[in-house]
Amino acid sequence: MNIVETKGLYKIYNTTQVPVHAVNGIDLIIQKGEFTAIVGPSGCGKTTLLNLIGGLDVPTKGTVTVNGNDLSSLRSTRLIDFRMHNIGFVFQAFNLIPVLTVKENIEFIMQLQGRSRSECNRRVDELLEAIGLADKKNHRPNQLSGGQQQRVSVARALASKPQFILADEPTANLDSKATNELLELMEKLNHDEDMTFIFSTHDERVMKKARRLVSLDDGRIIRDVSV
Repeated sequence: MNIVETKGLYKIYNTTQVPVHAVNGIDLIIQKGEFTAIVGPSGCGKTTLLNLIGGLDVPTKGTVTVNGNDLSSLRSTRLIDFRMHNIGFVFQAFNLIPVLTVKENIEFIMQLQGRSRSECNRRVDELLEAIGLADKKNHRPNQLSGGQQQRVSVARALASKPQFILADEPTANLDSKATNELLELMEKLNHDEDMTFIFSTHDERVMKKARRLVSLDDGRIIRDVSV
């Protein structure tokens, strides 16, 4: 089952005298259950591609289809709602809300979706158990280590049961121990829940765990291998 498909995808920035082709004609299919890393040097287009797939940016040309929906055909409010129900995001800077507890951060999206309090509580407890932080439920982000904060951000991304997770350089701010723990968690979720993960990374540790490597250079796919 194809969850993501891009066709003839371009993103061109005209902020300088010479246009920058950040994404330069990418055709890509991601199927359910994949554990895929988009790799390449800084400036190759990894983050731009993830932003286009996640509907956070608008392509200059081409299409992004997610779960059978062409994102460019969705109006702004419909796109926001679609993202909320179908796509989970994990960022390198964690992006947790500092004034909320761990529990409140995880359930935030579910509250926006209008889920009942009992359903939110049940899902939060389930996720905290999965990420090994059940005892940190009422802590705030500044009371957690970087690795713990990133695990909470993964739980938050999973809370709404999305079609897939986009993780932009998720290990960039983590030490080796926290990185290994995070990758083991993601592998477990991928295996146990058949959750699809799409990473952007230049971290060798992530690449070794990925089962598919899509290499970019100058906004183009130069290599696509299953490992």
